Amino acid sequence: MKKFFKITGITLLILIVLLIALPFVFQSQIKGMVKNFINQNLNANVEFSDVSLSLFRSFPQAHVEVSDLVITNFEPFKDETFATAKNLNFTMSVKELFKTSDEPIIVNSININEALLTLKTDAYGNVNYDIVKERGNAQDSTEGFSFDIKDYSIKRSAVTYIDIPADLQFYVTELNHTGKGTFSGAISELDTKSEANVSLSMDSINYLNNNHVKLDALIDMDLNTQKYTFKENNALINQLPVEFDGFVQIIEEGQLIDLSFKNTGSSFKDFLAVMPAEYAKNLDNVETTGNFNVNGVIKGRVTENTIPTLDISISSDNASFKYPDLPKRVENIVIDTKIKNETGNSEDTYVAINTLNFKIDSDVFKASALIKNLTGNMLVNADIDGTLNLANLTKAYPLELENELSGILKAKLNTAFDMNAIETSAYDRIKASGNANISNLVFTSDAMNQPLHIVKADMTFNPSTVTLNSFSAKTGQSDFTATGTINNLIGFMLSKKVNLKGNFNLNSNTLALNDFMSTETESTTAATSKKASVVTEGLKIPQFLECTITANANTVLYDNLKLNNVKGVLHIKDQQATINNLSSTIFDGALAISGNVSTKTDTPTFDLNINASNFDISKSFTDLELLQNLAPIAKALQGKLNSSINISGTLDKEFSPNLNTVSGSALAELLTTNINENASPLLSTLAGALKFIDFEKLDLSDLKANLEFSNGKVNVKPFNLAYKDIDIVVSGAHGFDNTMTYDAVFNVPAKYLGSEVNRLIGKINDNEVNKISIPVKANISGTFASPKVTTDLTSGVANLTKQLIEIEKQKLIGKGTDKIKDLIGGTLGGTTNQTSTPTTSQDSTSTTTKTPSIKKDSTKSGSEAIKNTIKDIFNSRKKKKDTVN
Repeated sequence: MKKFFKITGITLLILIVLLIALPFVFQSQIKGMVKNFINQNLNANVEFSDVSLSLFRSFPQAHVEVSDLVITNFEPFKDETFATAKNLNFTMSVKELFKTSDEPIIVNSININEALLTLKTDAYGNVNYDIVKERGNAQDSTEGFSFDIKDYSIKRSAVTYIDIPADLQFYVTELNHTGKGTFSGAISELDTKSEANVSLSMDSINYLNNNHVKLDALIDMDLNTQKYTFKENNALINQLPVEFDGFVQIIEEGQLIDLSFKNTGSSFKDFLAVMPAEYAKNLDNVETTGNFNVNGVIKGRVTENTIPTLDISISSDNASFKYPDLPKRVENIVIDTKIKNETGNSEDTYVAINTLNFKIDSDVFKASALIKNLTGNMLVNADIDGTLNLANLTKAYPLELENELSGILKAKLNTAFDMNAIETSAYDRIKASGNANISNLVFTSDAMNQPLHIVKADMTFNPSTVTLNSFSAKTGQSDFTATGTINNLIGFMLSKKVNLKGNFNLNSNTLALNDFMSTETESTTAATSKKASVVTEGLKIPQFLECTITANANTVLYDNLKLNNVKGVLHIKDQQATINNLSSTIFDGALAISGNVSTKTDTPTFDLNINASNFDISKSFTDLELLQNLAPIAKALQGKLNSSINISGTLDKEFSPNLNTVSGSALAELLTTNINENASPLLSTLAGALKFIDFEKLDLSDLKANLEFSNGKVNVKPFNLAYKDIDIVVSGAHGFDNTMTYDAVFNVPAKYLGSEVNRLIGKINDNEVNKISIPVKANISGTFASPKVTTDLTSGVANLTKQLIEIEKQKLIGKGTDKIKDLIGGTLGGTTNQTSTPTTSQDSTSTTTKTPSIKKDSTKSGSEAIKNTIKDIFNSRKKKKDTVN
């Protein structure tokens, strides 16, 4: 007995060792077989992180797993991902591991987990899924692997199909599918369970939107004739139960289909069940009356040129529903819709909505439509006649609108068009007649600070245009009315690709631009502060708008500005507003603007020509930030201004210029002005440094200045000022940060330079001397709020004094008149030369120092110089006399 257990134990131990060791022995063989199978069968680049073999996981069968599978395409979809799978595993008999390399391995089950398959047809008709290599004979195709599958599964996977020429997108997500078969002979039975979410859109229309689909089906498979017959099945489309009968057969040309289906219930609740669950919500306690029936037959061949014939009917008669948590009931619901194709040609498929009626409270809505040529240039003929209280929509049906909606819509119209005419703006093929009006519509949006209240809108539909007979609305402080014509309202409503085109006349009593901006509140998570910060989203010119607006507004409010009598024409296209001859009165003067503003990029841009006429200087430079930065000193002026400004740059979210980005030029002309010296620290500082000038008495009449600005800096070209008989030349630059570097050269007559200079001039007593003047240069730096001024006044006065003394000396010693005139001419000439190229004295005076007096120890006074000169003359005569004796 012990021997038996010993032998048994040794045997089990050997088996366990073999089960552990064999995967290592056959691992390279399996990996080579997988690679060989891929290379022989696929025209694609295939990668995987590992191929592993286990004899435990599916014992007594071998378990092979391929991890992190990635398949990418060759040209024309080079490097695009075709398929991925987290893992793909299959099982086989252990004996399959002992086959030679030229024998096929038989696989019994396949399981795919977290796969993503992308199927695509590009604009040229190329498909990315044609990756299987063509084989010369059937025998070649069996090399590597052979399949005798008893069961399979696909879990947590997704399929995407994109057909660009057909403008079709099909998405299957959350796909879980299993199949288990009883395979005996030619006829087998396959038991399948499938569940997924399905979305389908075509020509920008969503036909299915994440609809939940479930199908449990028992299928007979006749492998000889490749015919698959539905025996027992139970399908759910969202919550709508549907039964299928019939078969699908693979034939040489494609597929042969003969299917019929119908909903197993007849309650109107089945209609609500078709709606996506997130819209229909919980249907358990919904009260319904009336019936709902769906049935159809799909029969015929699917080939490259044909589709099956269709006969699908959807109907309901005098139905109603009411959600338990909502106050309103939808009643008198009548639906009569047919989907048909009687020829097998896809272009002959049509939808006839013969009746679609319902009632909410006393509002009755009726519609009918015939839609043909679904797969080509769709043809639509529709009639609408009804009234809708928009506020009742959310009171009767659980719609989750982002913004509140209310108002009364009334419409009675007929329209006929084809989709190609919509997309190409072929207005002659878009027919409409009738009228529609809206009253008391209140619309709230995150894009606006205030709700928009449309008091009234009345439209008449003509064959090619829509006439806006009247439109009046309010929002915040703003009110406006409009009339005009719209060229393609129907196209705009039916296609995202179509712009709204038209011509409008807009009138407003008050138009506050801030009402059309938006604010978002963002909570701050920092521990130091729990306050909310307000982020402003600026105006955006709608991308869909292409029109001309002739505007007339009594008052336009923009930031802290108030513009009166605003008139102008706006051309709007491609998110750009081109302004023509916009005029307004502001700052007691007239404003004219031309140019453009664009919001096409994330940061809005502008390029404008601005003309100001008779602007009140004090008001405009106080309220308008741009002018403040162009000429900060102007706030000390009182009077009138004419200016023309060419300016471009970017705008911030409040539609104000980003000053560091603006560039351009300006020409300013001052009319009658007064100066308030105390209003400007710069003028006060200059007055302290140059005592001989009263800056409040500067003559600024007819002053013209040229400015150029870019990169946050304003360059001022030299311009002339006058104070009595003092000529002044100013030039330099300043930044929008108020830093400055300016030079002011004052051509100062000698008489303003102190009593000592005047006494010397009086002693000389020569008219030519009275013409002497010197340049005094002021270097201005710092900021406009805290300026720094240095001058060469001290050295200039000292040099002049020396020259005057020399002139007086030459006159006393009896030099000729010519010599004195030469000296005076030299002084005048020196003045002239210094005026043209003034030099800054090293002995400059700062702003905090008073005008310096001439130091007597460095420069002799006039009386002392005369005494010394006379003394020198007498000493000279005495020496001559002694020499004679």
